Amino acid sequence: MSASKKLGRSDAAEILKASTRLVVAKGKKVDEFKPAGKTPKAAVDAMLGPTGNLRAPCVRVGKTTVVGFNEDVYSDIFG
Repeated sequence: MSASKKLGRSDAAEILKASTRLVVAKGKKVDEFKPAGKTPKAAVDAMLGPTGNLRAPCVRVGKTTVVGFNEDVYSDIFG
């Protein structure tokens, strides 16, 4: 997939469906969701930026998806 392709709400929902844990970092604020195969609106909304596109960076490690950047979250997940 091209890096310049914009990913929207439906793409975020598909990513979320394949995840058992979602961590969304917006600066120092960190939210965690346990979607369990569902697509809660609050979780999808948290994944999107003000333009309605998937926020970056978006990283998937196994069944854990991390959206946004927070140094502490990355240290906890990636060691």
